[in-house]
Amino acid sequence: MCSGRVDLKFVLRAFSNGMDGVFIGACHLNECNYITHGNYHTMNMVLLCKRLLEYIGINPERLTLRFMSGAEANLFVEHVNSFTKKVREIGPFGKSEGVDISQIKEKLAEVIKLIPYIKVVMNEKLSKRLETPHEDMSIHKDYFTKEEIEKLFSEIVSYWIDPAKCQACMTCARRCPVEAIDSKKNMVHIINQDKCIKCGTCYEACPPRFGAVTKLVGQPVPPPIPEEQRTIVRKGKEKEVA
Repeated sequence: MCSGRVDLKFVLRAFSNGMDGVFIGACHLNECNYITHGNYHTMNMVLLCKRLLEYIGINPERLTLRFMSGAEANLFVEHVNSFTKKVREIGPFGKSEGVDISQIKEKLAEVIKLIPYIKVVMNEKLSKRLETPHEDMSIHKDYFTKEEIEKLFSEIVSYWIDPAKCQACMTCARRCPVEAIDSKKNMVHIINQDKCIKCGTCYEACPPRFGAVTKLVGQPVPPPIPEEQRTIVRKGKEKEVA
């Protein structure tokens, strides 16, 4: 399997399951068996993940990426033994960090939920092909900065459907990849914030003539309107009633 298939979620989920360390092996840079050079994507993902682990309160040294070919069994053994030794020196997951494991798992769960959003925000940097002489990742250790990560979580984007503008066209609901929008015929749609992955699909899908989906940055989402107030009365209907 190409190392480019190793998703950020896989790594964070491993730590959520209590793993003391995560080792990722990848082909040598510029020696991709395909045309994707997925190992560059993996390197960027690992650089970002290390910053996320640091933000959560987990020692970033618990995660490592090493480059080798399928014919370098001796190098593989050397890297694995070295990493195993390092993890043993760091100590059991959570204990050496001095943080309660349940708290770390809660933070991990919050970050895992935001992975689609994180990928959207960091897409440009994650896609960049970093030149890495001698495959030394340490020269890129500050590629993602602490300030970026802090800003990422302090200015989290949320999406909200304005009841006064929603026309119940169901376009946003049909496009939502996680079915986070409660949509009913002739009723104001509501985004379930617990299910929403903040991908922005609904924002892009909402017809411009309505502009009902609002993008909120770093501010609370207004509470959903009561069920009895969600019914939309069309203009033609209003005249009939009058």
